[in-house]
Amino acid sequence: MISWMPKTFDERLREAKDLPAIFELVKLAVIKTRKKRRAGLMLGIGDLGNHPKGFLGAFYPVATNIIVMNRIPMDRIKETDPELYKPYVFHVLLHEYIHALGDVDEFSTRTTTYEITKELFGPDHLATKMAEDYTQFFPSLVYPEVAWQPQSLNFELVDNFDASSVRYIH
Repeated sequence: MISWMPKTFDERLREAKDLPAIFELVKLAVIKTRKKRRAGLMLGIGDLGNHPKGFLGAFYPVATNIIVMNRIPMDRIKETDPELYKPYVFHVLLHEYIHALGDVDEFSTRTTTYEITKELFGPDHLATKMAEDYTQFFPSLVYPEVAWQPQSLNFELVDNFDASSVRYIH
């Protein structure tokens, strides 16, 4: 590939080193496709529970500045199929970022997530396939035969998340 050619979204996702880098790609995806943005978000990671027939990947409490991701599916992916990790994180963060931009309707958010992902990654990319139907990935996302919910919500904040939006702190 010629070095002056712009990188594809797939290349950028493969090169992303951590959650903040993947989120920067999420923001770029939304700016490119929807011309929208939101600054000042935080990311919390916590144990939100597990159920063999479904799970909560993340949530955005309406009218806040935080996205909370479930550590359980991320750990499960790392154990079973690490290739899914970055596409999964991209998918979940994009979905919750769309909520943070004001779309609180779940069906609409899922549709928008799929449309953006398909436009930027193509129909055959893992992130697009997750956005289309994440249930096909359940064996890598949930612990079989285990169902539990946490007694309380405790999470840790991810350092330097959405750092590109904060220019006044050095």
